[in-house]
Parts: sequence; structure tokens; C-alpha cells
Amino acid sequence: MEGEESASSFPMGETAQERGLSHVPECYKVPQSERPSLDPEIANVPVVNLAGLNDPTERSATIKDIKNACRGNGFFQIINHGIAQSVLDGALSTAFRFFNSPAEEKVKFMSNDVHKPVRYGTSLKDGVDRIQFWRVFLKHYAHPLKDWVEQWPSNPPDYRVKMGEFCVQVRKLAIELMGAITESLGIGPTYLSDEMEDGMQVMAVNCYPPCPQPGLALGLPPHSDYSCFTIVLHSSSGLEIMDCADNTWRLIPDLQGALQFHVGDHVEVLSNGLYKSVVHRVTLNRQSTRISIASLHSLGMDEKMETAKELVDAHHPKGYKESSFEDFLEFLSNNDLAEGSFIKTLKIP
Repeated sequence: MEGEESASSFPMGETAQERGLSHVPECYKVPQSERPSLDPEIANVPVVNLAGLNDPTERSATIKDIKNACRGNGFFQIINHGIAQSVLDGALSTAFRFFNSPAEEKVKFMSNDVHKPVRYGTSLKDGVDRIQFWRVFLKHYAHPLKDWVEQWPSNPPDYRVKMGEFCVQVRKLAIELMGAITESLGIGPTYLSDEMEDGMQVMAVNCYPPCPQPGLALGLPPHSDYSCFTIVLHSSSGLEIMDCADNTWRLIPDLQGALQFHVGDHVEVLSNGLYKSVVHRVTLNRQSTRISIASLHSLGMDEKMETAKELVDAHHPKGYKESSFEDFLEFLSNNDLAEGSFIKTLKIP
């Protein structure tokens, strides 16, 4: 019976989304109040032209655009980011081929251990979460590339080259953007330069197969990212953000060649709440598979992010506890991310 299908009925490698079931099992159905609209409103989000960062006459205006976007919903789209379309297309195409590869290629990387530097999985924590989510993913560390790339999949044969090229280029972009963010906060463009140079880069390569009843399930539940920020490349629309103005879910429009920028929890901490990590979720469709490649950037594994002292005074007391990437992994190991928020644990009452 469909109604008796529990999370334990769909172990990793045999999930509903991997098997291509013609219905959504009960353990995937989100509560009625959280179900997505099949005709969502389109979000009106900022588009930031990064070419302005390298033009002395435009830099201040571009920094202001970034500041306004980060103070709003914590999200913007990036154009003229300097990464060639061929590099973006190569990363997406090799990701598609990995997820289309035989099960024995993917099973090599299967793990629920969040500390593993390369792992394949489904949902959030397979068979453990109260609700399952309609996705499969490959996560792997990416910096320094030479330390990790040999552990990545060797099939498809071009995976390491194509994904590696994207990782290197998006990391250069991330360093530039962190300088722009700290400059926009008034603490200078080099405030975290050394820490970011030595920081973490984690790639979350997500696959959302077609869903027979997309109004009943989600690809990912509402959450914010535990990184300083995340830069995302996707194959088609499906990301929704929570609009702070009216607490309405709105769909991010697809903008050819653009990348998406998500403010993460650690920039919220750094800014003492001036910038908010964006709450987002992933919706599904019946027709086609969607791929997203998220590059999450943070300080080193055990390096604590704390609020900039320059942003704390009598009128703006410190609002957050310090934390590290390792602290988040511990949180993830012990909590259902669909029901708990890491950033809430960092707020000082």
C-alpha cells in the first residue's frame, strides 16, 4: 500500500527518485501548509554586474548594489562574472553524465557520514529524516584541488577536469566577492583575505529527477546555507527564496549565463545581522531533471567566524556566537535539517 511506505522502505540506492516511481510515497509528502505552488510568483531579484568591480568609476556603485542585495533577501544574480560559458556548460554536462551513470559507479561513494570529503547520497540523511526529499547528490571538497581531486569520481572520464576547472574559477570569483562584501560592510576589502585563501570550498552537486506529483514534495526543504556564502550554477529554474517583505515563496527566474549568490549563515554572523542568510527551498517538475552545482565557501574547518568588532557598539550589541564549519557538521550529524536551523543556534538571546 502506498500509505504504508516509510522512509526505511527507500534506502540509499533504492529511493523513489532513483527508481522513477509513478507516485510520491507518503514519506516524501510535505505537510499541506508547506506544499509548493505549481504556479509560483516570480521573484524580482537584483542582478549585479560584476564588471563594475574592476572599473574604478563603477566600483563604488557595484559595492552599493551588493550591499543593498545582501541587506534585502540575501540573494542576487551575477552577470559578467568572468567564467566562460564553455566552463559552465562543461560542469553541468559532466554532472548530468555522472548521475546517469550505472548505479555501481555511484554506490562507491555512498555514505551518511557528513564528515566524508566525498560522498553520494539522497534526501538529507537517508532513511533517518522524518520526511524524505526528492534529490540525489554528490558532495566533495575542492580546495586545495590537488588534495581532493583524485578522490572524485573517475567516471565520466572528464568529470575531474570539467568540474575541477569550474571549481578553480568559481573560487577566484568567491575571493573577489568576499572582498566586495567586507568592503560593503565598511571593514575593508582585505578583512578576511588570508582566511578565505586558506578556507574551505565544498561542492554540492545536486540532481532533482522528474517528480510525478511535484505539488506534494520538495527537492530540499527551507533552509539557509552554513557557508559564508554559496555561488550556484543550475541547468533550469526550481529554486525558490522566502521574500522577507511578505514571507512569500517566490521562484528565481532563469537568467542565461548568470550565477546565483546566496548569503550564508557566517556572513550574517560577520555582519552582526546587517546581512541575512537567504532562506530557500527547491521545487520539482514533472518533465525534466534539474541539476544545480553549489560552491560553498567558508573559513577553514576549525576556524571560527565571529562578528566583526567594528560592527558592534552600544547601539548594536553582539548578536551571534562564533562558530566553525566543523560546528555545523556536528549540528548536521545530530539534527534533522528540515526541522532545525543552524543560524538560530548561534543567535545570542
